[in-house]
Amino acid sequence: MLNPPIISTRGLSKTYLAGDVYVYALRGVDLEVERGEFVCLVGPSGSGKSTLFYILGGLMAPTSGSVTVSGKDLSQISDSERTELRRTTIGFVFQKYNLLPSLTALDNVELARDIAGIHGPLDKEFQDILRLIGISGRMNHKPSALSGGEQQRVAIARAIVNHPAILLADEPTGNLDTENSHVVMMVLKDLNERLGQTILVITHDQEVASYAHRMIHMRDGRIETAESRQRHGATPAGAPLF
Repeated sequence: MLNPPIISTRGLSKTYLAGDVYVYALRGVDLEVERGEFVCLVGPSGSGKSTLFYILGGLMAPTSGSVTVSGKDLSQISDSERTELRRTTIGFVFQKYNLLPSLTALDNVELARDIAGIHGPLDKEFQDILRLIGISGRMNHKPSALSGGEQQRVAIARAIVNHPAILLADEPTGNLDTENSHVVMMVLKDLNERLGQTILVITHDQEVASYAHRMIHMRDGRIETAESRQRHGATPAGAPLF
């Protein structure tokens, strides 16, 4: 028997009431993501990408339809079970960083480990990631002392520190230049290939989407097309990125 998708939606819809006007953010989205896939959702602003991100992460309820993540129907589990799923299974990279301003970058990362019940020093592999994405020397600074791009990279480090089975990333390169965008996407690609993490990236950037196995186009709350992609800059066998 084939393994079920790690993410699955059926007839997913989300409607907002803005004043006296209904806004249809999602309109019957059917989506499947296999375990270990690297998928990019691509579309213009207002296409429904970020709404889908929040629903898949159990942070927002749909108006109708079903969402199954890691074998759990999100509409059939309790708030505490959804919290546990986010704590143990899903890593988030938010478009607005969501770093705690009173904590250093290192404290923000270690807080994610504490919440997941993981203790002890950061392993060498993660230290290598910090160096690779250029923030190892900035970890003792608070967010107010970091540039937008540095805060973005701290948010990415926080999301991957616990090696979650699923990583959801909303515009993870939105505040990065071309070089740093490439570095970040290569880190995500390497984690996907070596550790089997399922990665779903939301982006409006076709170049960012070219790193994924599959690109899904969204517009007006619907999935328009899906296409497989040639892997971008594949890491040679036996040659890990870090």
